[in-house]
Amino acid sequence: MNYALITGASSGIGRCYAREMASRGYNIIAVSNQEVELQHVAKELNEEFGVEVITIFANLAERDAAKRIFDLCQAEHREVEILICNAGMLLFSTLVKTDPERLHTIIDLHCTTTTLLCRYFGEVMKQRGKGRILIMSSSTAWLPYPTISHYAATKAYIKSFAFSLWYELHRYGVSVTAVFPGAVDTPFYNLSDKLRKTFRALGVMMSAERIAKRGVRAMMRGRRRVTPGLFTKLVVAICAILPARVLDMLIHIIKPVRQLLERV
Repeated sequence: MNYALITGASSGIGRCYAREMASRGYNIIAVSNQEVELQHVAKELNEEFGVEVITIFANLAERDAAKRIFDLCQAEHREVEILICNAGMLLFSTLVKTDPERLHTIIDLHCTTTTLLCRYFGEVMKQRGKGRILIMSSSTAWLPYPTISHYAATKAYIKSFAFSLWYELHRYGVSVTAVFPGAVDTPFYNLSDKLRKTFRALGVMMSAERIAKRGVRAMMRGRRRVTPGLFTKLVVAICAILPARVLDMLIHIIKPVRQLLERV
């Protein structure tokens, strides 16, 4: 019986990925460090889609997390056909004001665990001759983003890692898809309903559901990368060709960015 393993599956985009894969008939292995929410998601998916849902409560920032998850799946003979590396964290803080322990956490969560999950499950997929891997990066991987330099750097690592891994695995029937979302419509931004609707209408912000659907569709088609939303595509393309001096000016001119820099 084949499974889709999703990290960070208890909320946000991860929950939407779990729903999307369950709606396609996949049994789910849901991984998260939010135990109560994880059980709610499992119950929801089982009742709504009739699929089997295995929950794994784990702190993915721990160095041995990936190996423990892989060993558990192997011991229980659960064939992971699809691996979705989604778990992440976002912290607004300039580097020099960030607690070093938080830096270790974000680097291990985004870089170490993602790499090791792909290492372990990728080897089995390669031997099997089929499999799909989806890795969540970010539009910040393509452009300078003050106050989340640590976050953006880990997402840039993921971008490079995913692109290179595709070349290593695609000839063996294993696809690797990197997703580069922009702003996601969540309570994190603390915006009014009117402003949220305006941003969504303009494409500045996208819902977690829409991003998950775009990501899964790209993965199932074997695409190497997808940047959901026209606005995000334009921002990434423009920033790639603008001179550094012009980017510096824009960052300091844009009022919300300037205010954020003054606070952190």
